[in-house]
Amino acid sequence: HYADRITTVSPSYAREIQGTELGCGLEGLLSARSEVLSGILNGVDESVWNPADDASIARPYSADKMSGKAACKTALQRECGLEPQTRAPLFTVVSRLTEQKGLHLVADVVTAIVERGGQLVVLGSGDAVLEAAFARAAKAHPRQVALRQGYDEALAHRVFAGSDVSLVPSRFEPCGLTQLYALKYGSLPLVRRTGGLADTVVDCSIEELADERATGFVFERFDAADLTRALRRAFALWAQPRDWRVVRGRAMAQHFGWDAAAASYLALYRELLSA
Repeated sequence: HYADRITTVSPSYAREIQGTELGCGLEGLLSARSEVLSGILNGVDESVWNPADDASIARPYSADKMSGKAACKTALQRECGLEPQTRAPLFTVVSRLTEQKGLHLVADVVTAIVERGGQLVVLGSGDAVLEAAFARAAKAHPRQVALRQGYDEALAHRVFAGSDVSLVPSRFEPCGLTQLYALKYGSLPLVRRTGGLADTVVDCSIEELADERATGFVFERFDAADLTRALRRAFALWAQPRDWRVVRGRAMAQHFGWDAAAASYLALYRELLSA
């Protein structure tokens, strides 16, 4: 109430917390103080998350030299017991397994991914029901679905490096780092339009492809049907290798380093000092 400025971790989340669903009882106060409320995106530590010099992955690569990513994909498939094949798009989840992260939606569409010829690697732990659902899927499709429970940061690096699409279908997400890591590693994020996910990923719609802005796949409603439609767009783009390479290169060219976030905070502090 008395703050000179109020910040949160993304522009979209700054707007969302002024509404009933995400305001959690503070929406009236936040809305009344909207003139001093803003969002600054989190950043990625590029000294740690950079496929060009990442010691955790099978082979380094960059947007200009992508051959290493194919080697990373094959290595990840073998590590997870999946069938090593280049033609199958490899989807991944690196997350706490909770309803808030939308992982029950992913559990609902595993069959759709498999039937279309895709593969899925899930790295995470959390809700026992979700863990069991992914374990059943891995048992039913051992060459197409793999579950690695717990969190292993080195493995997370290999998952981003070896995958083609990273699934982040959150109910809400103040900023999110998963999609930022995915962009950096050329694993196109498939996200729900909320919070920082909405601010950092541009959908592969016809219009955005034509305007050369697309960097991933975005869906609106928090349900399996809308997620499935986004999956269909992912498979459709995968079927066009040249277009996929263009979008992947654009995704990797996005810059969300801490220098950008720090510059925004510095500008805010200078504005406060001059007030």
